[in-house]
Amino acid sequence: MTSFRCFLVLSLVSFLLLSTVLPSISTNDEQDDEDLRFLEETEGKSVDIASLPHLSDSDDDQFPEDDEEDEDSGSEQETDDPLSDPYKAPQIDEKDVVVLTQGNFSDFIKNNKFGMVEFYAPWCGHCQSLAPEYAAAATEMKGEGVVLAKVDATQEDELAEEYDVEGLPTIYFLVDGKHTLYPAARNKDAIVTWIKKQIGPGIYNVTTLDDAERILTSESEVALGYLNSLVGPESDELAATSKLLDDIKFYQTMNPDVAKLFHIDPEVKRPALVLLKKDAEKICHFDGLFVKTAISEFVTSNKLPLVTIFSRESAPSIFESSIKMHLLLFATLNISEKYIPVLQEAAAKLFKGKLISIYVQVDNEESGKPVANFFGVSGNGPTIRAYSGDDAKKFAMNGDVTFNNIKAFAEDFLAGRLKPFYKSDPIPETNNEDVKEVVGDNFDEIVLDESKDVLLEIYAPWCGHCRSLEPTYNKLAQHLRGINSLVIAKMDGTTNEHPKAKSAGFPTMLFFPAGKKSSDPMKVNTGRTVVDFYKFLKEHATIPFKLKKAVLVPKDKPTKTSDSKVRENSSSVSSKEEL
Repeated sequence: MTSFRCFLVLSLVSFLLLSTVLPSISTNDEQDDEDLRFLEETEGKSVDIASLPHLSDSDDDQFPEDDEEDEDSGSEQETDDPLSDPYKAPQIDEKDVVVLTQGNFSDFIKNNKFGMVEFYAPWCGHCQSLAPEYAAAATEMKGEGVVLAKVDATQEDELAEEYDVEGLPTIYFLVDGKHTLYPAARNKDAIVTWIKKQIGPGIYNVTTLDDAERILTSESEVALGYLNSLVGPESDELAATSKLLDDIKFYQTMNPDVAKLFHIDPEVKRPALVLLKKDAEKICHFDGLFVKTAISEFVTSNKLPLVTIFSRESAPSIFESSIKMHLLLFATLNISEKYIPVLQEAAAKLFKGKLISIYVQVDNEESGKPVANFFGVSGNGPTIRAYSGDDAKKFAMNGDVTFNNIKAFAEDFLAGRLKPFYKSDPIPETNNEDVKEVVGDNFDEIVLDESKDVLLEIYAPWCGHCRSLEPTYNKLAQHLRGINSLVIAKMDGTTNEHPKAKSAGFPTMLFFPAGKKSSDPMKVNTGRTVVDFYKFLKEHATIPFKLKKAVLVPKDKPTKTSDSKVRENSSSVSSKEEL
C-alpha cells in the first residue's frame, strides 16, 4: 500500500512538472517564429521568386551568337511580348511548306517517310530570319520526296510539349516517324545538303565535264575523290565521311579530264582527294591515308576560310568544329582590311588545323557587339583574344596587333602557357552599402576573405527575376549589417568573371563559408525570402552569429534612443537576443 502511495505521489509530481514545462516549450517555439517574423516587418514586401516556374535566366557559357538575350530566354528562345510589338509577316512564298496542327500531325507522319518540321512562333526573330530560307528549301526538296512543314508552337502547345520544344525555332527531321534534331546551319543550301545526305548515298558521281563545270560554278565548297572505281572500299570510305560532315558536298569520279578540272593531276596515284573553296586558300590537297577518320579530319581542318567572319550563319561551323581553340580579332569594319591579313599570315596559315582564326566586327550590332561584350572588348580595336572551347577559358593578348605578337601569342596559347583573362568592371571607389559590390578585380579581396562568410548574388542588369529579388536582398543585408563576420554581396555576371563564380543563369546564389574558400562554393538552394536566406545562413555559416530583434520606432512616440542612432540603425535594438 505504501509503495502504491509513493507511485501515486511520483506520478502526480511528474504530471505537474510536465504541465509546467510543455507550455514553456510551446511558448518558446512560438516565440522563435515571432522573432523570425520581424525580419519581414520593414517597409516593402519580399517576393518569393523561387515559386516562379522559370527561376534562372539562361546565359550560355560558350561564347554566344547573342549575349544579350531577352531576360526570360533559354537557349535561343525569344520572349518578346507579341501584344506590345505585333509582328507583321513579310511576303514569303511558303506554298510548299505544310502547316501542321494537332489534327493533321499524325497523318503527316503516316503519309511521309521523310519530313522536316519547324516549331516556331510568329514573333520570334530567329524564326522570321529562317522563314524564306526554309520556304526555298521546301520548294527544292519537294521533288526529292521530302516534305517540309511548320508548327506554330504558341498555338499547338501539346505538340510542342510532346517534342520537348524549349527554344525557337526547333527543327526536327523525321524518318518513319522517328525524329532527330536538325544540327546544321539555318539557310537553304545547308538544309538541302543535310537532308540529301540523310536520304541518299551522301556522295555523287561526276562523269562528264558539263557536270563538273556546273558543280564548280554553283558550289562554294566541294570535295572530289579521284578513285579507281566508283564502287567498292574507296567509295565506301568517301561516302562514310560525307555522312559525318553535313555542310560539304562530296563527289567522286574516275574521269581524268574531270580530275584535271578540279585541279588534280590526272597521273596522280589514286585514290586522291581535293577540297575546293571560294576563299583565299582555294585548293587543299589531301595526302593522308584514304580512310574515313583521316579524310574527315582533313576536311574539318580545311573547310573553314583561313579567317572566318563571325556571323549567325558562320557560328555553327565554328562551334561544331572539332577544333576547339579559337583566335579572335576584334575591329571595326573600316580598319579590318588592315588587320585581317596580319591575322591570316601570323596565325591562320601557320596554325591551320590547330586553331580557328575569326574576325569579329565590333560595330555590327547583331552579331559582333554581343561577342565583344562577352570577351570584355570595348572600343574600335584592334584587339586580340583567344578562347578554349573545351573549358570556356578566355585569354587576352597585350601589345600591338603585329605579326610577331600574334604568332607568339598563338604559340603560347596552344602550348597552354597563358594565364586566363577574366572580365572586370572598375573597382568601386566607395563600397559602403549594405550589399557589397563585387567585380572581377576585387573578388579575391571580398569574397575569398577566409575570415568572412559571404553570400553572393550573380545577377544581370536586364534580368527580371534579379530585379524582383533586389528589395528582398537589400532588406536581408540591412538586418545583417551589424554582423562583422557576414558579407552580403552581389556581382554583375555580364561584365565580371571569376573562376570561383560560375553561373548557368541569373540570378545565381552562391555561399562561400569562412575558412573554406579553397573549396567550391555552395549553391543556395532555398526560398527567396528574407527568412529563407536568414535560416540558410544560420545553418551554414562557419562563424556563429546572433541577430538582435529590430523594433520599429513609431513616428508619434519618441524613444530614449538618440536621433543619430536611429538614423544609423534604421531602428532601435531591443536587448532581447534571438532565441
